[in-house]
Amino acid sequence: MKNLDELTSDVCALARNTGKFLRKEREGFSLSRVEVKGQNNFVSDVDKNAEKQIVASLRGLLPEAGFIAEEGTATCSNERYRWVVDPLDGTTNFIHGLAPYAVSIALMDGDEVVLGVVHEAVADECFYAWKGSKAFLNGREIRVSEAATVETALVATGFPYYNFEKIQRYLNSLNYFMQRSHGMRRLGSAATDLAYVACGRFEAFYEYSLQPWDVAAGSLIVQQAGGKVSDFSGGTSYIFGQELVSTNANIYEEFLEIVKKHF
Repeated sequence: MKNLDELTSDVCALARNTGKFLRKEREGFSLSRVEVKGQNNFVSDVDKNAEKQIVASLRGLLPEAGFIAEEGTATCSNERYRWVVDPLDGTTNFIHGLAPYAVSIALMDGDEVVLGVVHEAVADECFYAWKGSKAFLNGREIRVSEAATVETALVATGFPYYNFEKIQRYLNSLNYFMQRSHGMRRLGSAATDLAYVACGRFEAFYEYSLQPWDVAAGSLIVQQAGGKVSDFSGGTSYIFGQELVSTNANIYEEFLEIVKKHF
């Protein structure tokens, strides 16, 4: 296998090319190209074609790796290395012509994420990191913000679109943060939310009903940028556990305790 920094450079180039493809496909895009996967869960031919292109390129970079891919164009069978791919994170935004939407690609070595790339296609911003590196945005080092309290934080979240069992607890948490922070934002792309925590645009992000391809790449970028990531209990089950808290280093304990209180 190539060195992780060289491999990350190759993946960044791939993600940028995919971003160009997404922007081109968005021109003249029609809702007739959209399929319904589940309640408020959509996919288009653009998602599927982008994933096929990504999978083919990644196989060339690391033939021995398997895949955890949102649209199921490739799978894994207990390989040591696994690519975790979301070809279009923010499909609902994309089909309505809204920003942001992103390409998210991570590489796992066993249970550890060792490479992460998030390319926000509309702004043409590529966020990336690898195990042991700094975190970067278009070649420039990035760090999480230095805000010291939740009261001075801008908080990002994602609305549940099919699992409403925790909806009242979630609404209670929104009520808390709306009154006790700089405000709330919901962008519609978890990968982008995490990238924005990494570069200090947000101080915190939390969401439940997440999938590995939503968070694998962004969670590594946040940590390499000096931030914290965990599940709602403060544990490490945030890749496959469907819940995630991510903050700068200063407010993590305070923010986590608030999330624990509500969930």
